[in-house]
Amino acid sequence: MENKLIDYILSLADTTLILAQRNAEWCGHGPILEQDIAITNISLDLIGQSRNFYQYAANLIGGDATEDSLAYLRKEREFKNLLLVEQPNGDWGQTILRQYLFSQFQYLLFEKLEHSKDEQLAAITAKALKEIKYHVRWSSEWVIRLGDGTAESKTRMLKAIEELWKYTGEMFVPGEYEKEIDVTVLKDEWLQKVKIIFDEATLPLPENVFMQTGGKEGVHTEHLGYILTELQYMQRAYPNSTW
Repeated sequence: MENKLIDYILSLADTTLILAQRNAEWCGHGPILEQDIAITNISLDLIGQSRNFYQYAANLIGGDATEDSLAYLRKEREFKNLLLVEQPNGDWGQTILRQYLFSQFQYLLFEKLEHSKDEQLAAITAKALKEIKYHVRWSSEWVIRLGDGTAESKTRMLKAIEELWKYTGEMFVPGEYEKEIDVTVLKDEWLQKVKIIFDEATLPLPENVFMQTGGKEGVHTEHLGYILTELQYMQRAYPNSTW
C-alpha cells in the first residue's frame, strides 16, 4: 500500500514540476511584462507544490532519498507526469490553454484530496488550492480573451485545442497506483466547467478524439527527454553541487 502511495505522490510531484519547467521557459519572453511576471509566478507556485510532494515522498522512501534526488536523478521512464504538461509551449495561446485545461482538473482533484485520510496529502493539497484557484481564473480569462478576440487569435486557439485535447483524457484514466481518488468521477464536472469557458470564448468542445495515455506509467512523448536534459543538467554534470 505504501509503495502505491509513494508512486501516487510522485505522479503529483512530477506533473507540477514538469509544467513549472515548461512555463518557466516564458520567463523574459512573455507578450507583456505583467503576463511575463504572472506566468513566472505560476511556475513558482507549481515548483512549491512539487517540492512539498517530493519531500513527503522522500520521507516515505527513506534512506538517501531527498526532494533533489527525486527531481534530478530519476530517469525519464521513472517520471509519472501527465503527458499534457510536457507538451511544447507553442505560442502564447497554446501555453494558456495547456495551463487552463490542467488547472481546471487540478482544482477538482485537489478539492477531493484535501479530505484524504492521509493527513499530509490533505494538508499539501489544501494549501495548494488557494494558488490553483488563481491559476484557473487567470488562464480561463486568457482563453476567453484569445478565443473571442481577433481572427488570428481565434485561429491560434483552435490550433491549440487540436494540439492539446488528445492529451486530456489521460487525466481521467486511473493509474494502477491511484487509490486515493477515483479520477473518473471528475470528468463530467471538468467537461462542464471547460464548456462554460469555451462557450464564452466561442470555441468548440472537441468530440470523438482519440486520447493519448501512458505518462502515468512512465511512457512519455519525445518531449520529456529534452525537458529533463535541461532540468537535470547541472546536478548530473556537477554531482552534489550546492549554492
